[in-house]
Amino acid sequence: MNWEQLLSLKRYGDNSKRLRKEQDETRLGFEVDYDRIIFSTEFRSLQDKTQVIPLSKTDFVHTRLTHSLEVSVVGRSLGRKVGQCILEKHPHLSEVHGYTLNDFGAIVAAAALAHDIGNPPFGHSGEKAIGSYFKDGHGSALTDQLTAKEYQDLCDFEGNANGFNILAQSREGRSGGLRLSYATLGAFMKYPKESLPKKPTSHIADKKYGFFQSDKKMFIDVANELGLQKRSEAHHSYQRHPLAFLVEAADDICYTIIDFEDGINLGLIEEDYALEYLINLVRDRIQTKNYNALTTKQDRVSYLRALAIGTLIDEAASIFMENEANILKGDFDKALLDTSKYKAQIEDIIALSIKNVYNSQDVVYKEIAGYEILNHLLNCFGTVATNCFNSSLTHYDKLLLELLPPSIHLGQESLYENALSISRFVASLSDSNAMMLHQKLKGQIH
Repeated sequence: MNWEQLLSLKRYGDNSKRLRKEQDETRLGFEVDYDRIIFSTEFRSLQDKTQVIPLSKTDFVHTRLTHSLEVSVVGRSLGRKVGQCILEKHPHLSEVHGYTLNDFGAIVAAAALAHDIGNPPFGHSGEKAIGSYFKDGHGSALTDQLTAKEYQDLCDFEGNANGFNILAQSREGRSGGLRLSYATLGAFMKYPKESLPKKPTSHIADKKYGFFQSDKKMFIDVANELGLQKRSEAHHSYQRHPLAFLVEAADDICYTIIDFEDGINLGLIEEDYALEYLINLVRDRIQTKNYNALTTKQDRVSYLRALAIGTLIDEAASIFMENEANILKGDFDKALLDTSKYKAQIEDIIALSIKNVYNSQDVVYKEIAGYEILNHLLNCFGTVATNCFNSSLTHYDKLLLELLPPSIHLGQESLYENALSISRFVASLSDSNAMMLHQKLKGQIH
């Protein structure tokens, strides 16, 4: 792979090549990507979607929106640091083509901003609830009516693949989705493969999948334009865009440190115990006099959080540049921070978060409630999708159809498209809207 292709400014529908040196410096193409994402309705809905604590009304607990904004800020810093080093190593990128370090920062920031845009309500339990409906619930009746890959898309419903659909899939009046640059779409795709085969190797890019069968054509177009290296001739599987490693690192940094911070602020992790873990991570950078002058828990945690994020940004950028040649060849197969000298400290923090935050009774109860809500919605609308395909709509089905947004089209052409459309509709709901719709269909709100 080469940087000239990887930094493509192409957008869906372009008939001519976009050149970096011809860009308007007051509104660069990669910065337009960021703007289009932040003004999208799908991004705005993240303000009411769970990050860690489902249905939380506590001001200082992060939602998917605040998490995404923070990941984009970290991603921008990472992109700029790496971009500066890449331009020093490959000077023709700036001297001939006109790229700057801010271009790298803008690409990573935009992709990081969108990294959770396809996630369902109620966190990762939302993904599992959708998958379970098709694997173990009423949706399992579709097993013999779909191809193996179509059925796997549904059974392992994936927020990353749904995000690619939102960003890139054409629909009536919106050709090419948000029409982002292909460089940003490439950086967004952490798992550039289809749903089968499932985890064929231990390569980080095989951990999940990145596009639905319905989006295969668009995905291949993006991969070919960027020159992504094919990993399998039998299946559509490609090497990652190098900047996807930075998007992943930004996300890893934020959920490691900031979810931990939420646990401290919620009282789920004792302050003294927690601060010791953070100090272990930033011991070389801490200014003891400044730290000891802080009098509140919030200020102490904020100080250590900022140091920890800065430490891990520098570490991730350094690891990337040490392995840049192997990343371009497709020979680097781990997340950047998996090779970090701070790996033990990171794992200690994550283990404590899992024990005290992710598995806390309050979180578990609320995830169960979310699971119940989504299962009920899928039972209702999944039946509509099947009956619509079979031309056997009941009066109740027709009433439910009236509740679907105009962007959801159910027909008699494809049972897979119907089922996927319903899954995407449920995934698009915010936590509160999913709960409200559930209650209304149960007759509990008039």
